[in-house]
Amino acid sequence: MTLEITVRGSAETSYPAERATVSLAAAIEGSDKAKVFADAVALQEPLTKQLKELVDLGAVASWSSAQVRVFSHRPWDPEGKRLDLVHVARVEAVAEFVDFERLSGFLDFWSGKEGIEVSGIAWDVTVKNRRSYESEARKAAVEDAIAKAQVYANSVRRGKVVALQLSDPGMLSTSPDMPGAMPKVMMAQADMGGGPSLALAPEQILIRIEVDARFAAE
Repeated sequence: MTLEITVRGSAETSYPAERATVSLAAAIEGSDKAKVFADAVALQEPLTKQLKELVDLGAVASWSSAQVRVFSHRPWDPEGKRLDLVHVARVEAVAEFVDFERLSGFLDFWSGKEGIEVSGIAWDVTVKNRRSYESEARKAAVEDAIAKAQVYANSVRRGKVVALQLSDPGMLSTSPDMPGAMPKVMMAQADMGGGPSLALAPEQILIRIEVDARFAAE
């Protein structure tokens, strides 16, 4: 009788960060709605000018500033009374840095500016390299599945396993429910702590692939 063996193979590899996506905004609040908006735009102008210069230098791969928010609210004082209306204007920008030394200088300068908010940094590898890295990890995950299945077959004195089905997690036909997992890329977060100057040291980017596999062994 042919023995069927169903396993999940996995593989993961770490790579140095290759790009960093920074989210920041010029955010101003005050009692005059028109002035608040004008001040936010005036603060955003030199910021975007520097981003254009960094693109020319090859430090920034791309950037955008397409989100603008203007809203109003009435804050509460410590005694529970509503205060006068406060207007808020936010002009947001996103930039993808590939030169981390210039990124450190950029954040060191702008994070100290009144009215500039730095929301965070998303570290990653390049899109082109990610495809290559995931392809390598996928092959390794299949090899891991083969090795696991062969151990099961050997334990019951069966022969060499032969693949019947391979799939992404949770997609094997007539297989019991198994928790699926898409390829994952872990993004390290930058430490924005204090100090005379900012020195970024991103963690390694973890790429993990899982595959489900069914084998037959005689």
